[in-house]
Amino acid sequence: MGLGLSIPLPGLPLPAHRDVVAALPDLGYTDVWSSEADGADGFTPLALASAWAPQLRLGTAIIPVYTRGAAVLAQSAATLAEAAPGRFAFGIGVSSQVIVEDWNGMRQDRPYARARDTIRFLRAAFAGEKVSQEYETFAVRNFRLGVVPEQPPPILLAGLREGMLRLAGREADGAILNWLSPDDARKLVPIVDAAGPGKETVARIFVLPVEDREAVRAIATRAIAAYLTVPVYAEFHRWLGRGDALADLWRLWNAGERRQAAAAVPDSVIDELIVHGSPEACRERVLQFADAGVTTPMMMMLPGPYDVAEAVRRLAPR
Repeated sequence: MGLGLSIPLPGLPLPAHRDVVAALPDLGYTDVWSSEADGADGFTPLALASAWAPQLRLGTAIIPVYTRGAAVLAQSAATLAEAAPGRFAFGIGVSSQVIVEDWNGMRQDRPYARARDTIRFLRAAFAGEKVSQEYETFAVRNFRLGVVPEQPPPILLAGLREGMLRLAGREADGAILNWLSPDDARKLVPIVDAAGPGKETVARIFVLPVEDREAVRAIATRAIAAYLTVPVYAEFHRWLGRGDALADLWRLWNAGERRQAAAAVPDSVIDELIVHGSPEACRERVLQFADAGVTTPMMMMLPGPYDVAEAVRRLAPR
């Protein structure tokens, strides 16, 4: 089992990450992962981490398949794979309507086919092939990577429900899971394994190492309301069986009552989806994801009233 940490860390400027990242291997961390939404881009923090701690594996979780053209997507990944040979995992996904359409002005149509076509294109590009192909969702003409990584990076696909999870197992090198509990992981990991035995599963785990229950609730309800009202995540949690528990959240949110909607998130959902409490209790909860079959638990630290660098040290496996 690896143990990953998502960077950048909340409240810590990117240059100030140097000492934190450099210490991670000695603390027992194996990976650092980035994401791409409204903060840092998905590649720059990993490029810095590759120099600060060359022992660490690097991963994106995730880069949206819609917000870059196919060639630029391949170039960005191939460059990082060349900079960190054998240490980079390229996590991609279809993202959400908010990020793709509202923020970037792209059309998020046919997500399953777009994910499949992107995986197939990246395989050919990373192999150094000249790609001229009419895929179902986009076309590439006469493209060949000028930087072909000696070790092509594994491609991981983010998935929520069965179709995308099976695609991850069948055509990618593994899956990236998000916004779930250990019990949810016990449902999702076997879907990936059935389509592709032995594939990697990375789980983004939201961690808040704070023992003050009221502070946890204030922070967690805002995070849950912001994410789980996005249509794809709402459908995901209905499918997981949280429809009744989150019904008031969705009703109030859709009525424009945002503050009341966040307040309607039940404590039971917080306890399932947010790892919180003392660093020791958080560490034990994170290990439950490994017990559920996740190969790489990856901690995403939520902002809160704590010293994030000290928390990273106390959450470490060593």
